[in-house]
Amino acid sequence: MQLRAGNMIYAASLQAALVLTGSFAAAAAPGLGLAPHRAIYDMELGEAEDRSGIASLSGLMVYDFSGSACEGYSISFRFVTRFQSVEGGSQVTDLRTSSHESGDGDSYQFLSKTYVDQKLVEATRGTARDLDGAKSVDLKEPEERAFEIDKSTLFPTVHLRKIIEAAKDGESFLVSEVYDGSETGDKIYETTTVIGEPRLERIPVKGSADASAVNVPQVTHWPVTIAYFDSSVTDGGEQLPVYQLSFLLYENGISRRMSLDYGDFVIKGSLRDLELYEEASCTN
Repeated sequence: MQLRAGNMIYAASLQAALVLTGSFAAAAAPGLGLAPHRAIYDMELGEAEDRSGIASLSGLMVYDFSGSACEGYSISFRFVTRFQSVEGGSQVTDLRTSSHESGDGDSYQFLSKTYVDQKLVEATRGTARDLDGAKSVDLKEPEERAFEIDKSTLFPTVHLRKIIEAAKDGESFLVSEVYDGSETGDKIYETTTVIGEPRLERIPVKGSADASAVNVPQVTHWPVTIAYFDSSVTDGGEQLPVYQLSFLLYENGISRRMSLDYGDFVIKGSLRDLELYEEASCTN
């Protein structure tokens, strides 16, 4: 069994989770309409090269989002995957994350745990804050330490808000540095985002005979691809992304039709079920 493939999936899947869940909070920007909800995605292997060591893959991804601009936004995420290696071995990996971001985007708390065959193999926990333009991180796990990151680095919600704003302004390209607490909690990723042409539709759910079965009005959405680069890894040539995340981003923050491209294998995600919650309102 090649654990390398499993580790790649879950290190990057945490980043993908924070990107997609960040889009929920980004929907709180003026005029976008917040959509608290629970979404379930079926995950499957799209394609794999021989060097990936993966013969088959299946899984389930669940997002649960709640909150308001006053209280901040709380997100729970779980991604369970079973994959089989070309040698015939199998492995079940279970990624569980939770995060909370303040309504003004000045603080960001994160916790993630990864289990392999029901054994805890990795945990990351910490808080990042933006105080007067200076960003600091207080990391509790995997080790306790504090450090600063560049003040231009974006937290996930702010990053997605910028993507949505750029999309609404008709822009097609965005470059940003992003901190999301993934891996060992000290990784900064350089990202490039490509935004496609806007479209208008209801949100279809896999297996639904009628897309309007989901009680969501027609909303604008964009095809988005975000490439993640690790600036600490250079080989003297053209830098290649660690992975690329593609998905449809709706104006109300819901995402679907995702693709996680790790270079030598691709995971596809289809929206299976969508439950809308009552929108929370700010009270004095």
